Amino acid sequence: MKEEIQSRKTFAIISHPDAGKTTLTEKLLLFGGAIHLAGNVKARKTQRYATSDWMELERQRGISITSSAMQFNYEGYVINILDTPGHQDFSEDTYRTLTAADSAVMLIDVAKGVEAQTIKLFEVCKQRGIPIFTFINKLDREGKNPIDLMDEVEKVLGIEAYAMNWPIGMGADFKGIYDRQSALVERYAAGNRYGIPSASQSGSIEVPEVQSGIGAELLQRLRDDVELLDMAGNKFDMERVNRGEVTPVFFGSALNNFGVPNFLDSFLKLAPGPRARSSNQGELDPLGPQFSGFVFKIQANMNALHRDRIAFIRLCTGKYERGMNVIHTRSHRKLRLAQPQQLFAQERTILDEAYAGDIIGVHDNGILRIGDVLAEKDGLEFEAMPFFSPENFARVSIKNALKRKQFIKGIQELQEEGAIHVFRDLNVGVEAPVIGVVGQLQFEVLEYRLREEYGVEVEISHLPYEIVRWIIKDEEKIRILKDSTMSLMVLDQDENYAVLLLDKWKANWMSERYSIEFMNQPLLIQDQKS
Repeated sequence: MKEEIQSRKTFAIISHPDAGKTTLTEKLLLFGGAIHLAGNVKARKTQRYATSDWMELERQRGISITSSAMQFNYEGYVINILDTPGHQDFSEDTYRTLTAADSAVMLIDVAKGVEAQTIKLFEVCKQRGIPIFTFINKLDREGKNPIDLMDEVEKVLGIEAYAMNWPIGMGADFKGIYDRQSALVERYAAGNRYGIPSASQSGSIEVPEVQSGIGAELLQRLRDDVELLDMAGNKFDMERVNRGEVTPVFFGSALNNFGVPNFLDSFLKLAPGPRARSSNQGELDPLGPQFSGFVFKIQANMNALHRDRIAFIRLCTGKYERGMNVIHTRSHRKLRLAQPQQLFAQERTILDEAYAGDIIGVHDNGILRIGDVLAEKDGLEFEAMPFFSPENFARVSIKNALKRKQFIKGIQELQEEGAIHVFRDLNVGVEAPVIGVVGQLQFEVLEYRLREEYGVEVEISHLPYEIVRWIIKDEEKIRILKDSTMSLMVLDQDENYAVLLLDKWKANWMSERYSIEFMNQPLLIQDQKS
């Protein structure tokens, strides 16, 4: 069991939208032998779509809307990749997914540098002490000076950067990468984007043929840059990498299959295996004999024909065996996990066993929620899942009243996925709930999925409110908030009283004027954290 657990590498890929995240995921799968042909995320109808994106809307938009989990074997390692949405409107899903990762790969566009969403996601990794590995992408295009990019990573993100390899030119003059550890050059040749390219020319920097292929000017610039890095650059310190204080930096072009094998080989040697988890019973060693894990994602209708619902579970300790009984700690009930699945986009394999570090999918009939803990013994709790308060609100109603049943089911299942927050207006029935989301694009996804997966056409009427706050039940204060034109009283999914408010200034004014204590989260979540 120790060997199995230590062979696991579970990581998330994070970046700003359009930095090439799904493309890098595809190429890691390609070089790992998990797929034989990589899709192009910007695919036209005549080309192939990304293998790791399964939702039709993702294929149409060329973006990842949901996190996906993929497992494959490579060089004696069992690799679990968590591909996350880059778009800020889906950051809630990404943040939850990061709780299941032991390390993160941060992707940076060479032309754009460190972007807004990258900063937000980096902060989450930093808070959790996750080691971060950086891949600077699109070297086949013109971009920022590599020294300036390293400096930007350090100044903007507050983490020391150590270059594992170094680019030789970029754009039209991109000649390859120089590995600082081996002093070998790998020559760049634009080639087949979809399959594994033929072996690239590589050799020592001192070999005349390698030097002539680079050219005198770029060779001198490479020598100057490497000398500067050796003299004034940061020192490589594995302990500091593991604490998230230093990020190893790699350069390449994921789209053109260049630099990815070097990155993958180095990453697997350096990245940590399953880490100890904080719990109410202290730090839990992944090598502990008893099974435990938590639900970090729920996805309805991954298979539209079967109307299925999959809960993604990160195994934290011990070993899972097919058909074993576990305790669902929130309800204290015993559950039998009969058919765990290894997921690979839309493909699935039934597993007989899984180990700490693995991600498995189990069929859920509505019992499981995000954050739920499954363990062999009752009473175990891990750190609470991050909670995100919605900032955009709309009333959603059905166009065809005959579809009421499907509508209610769709809203409920999407709520359980964590894709939306559902509130019930005290004066209106369940046919027109108030939906809260973090980003506006989530309303488009909601409308699309209700139509495509549940056969329900809806009308979305946007509301002027910007924030939601929770309150303790108090008849007098509820009456004041119900009568005010600046607020809307609602109940959340757990029947907690909440109020939608126009903005923070109005919230502060009402709080002071009527002595109302507004809370940023439901009491249930606050209790978990305390």
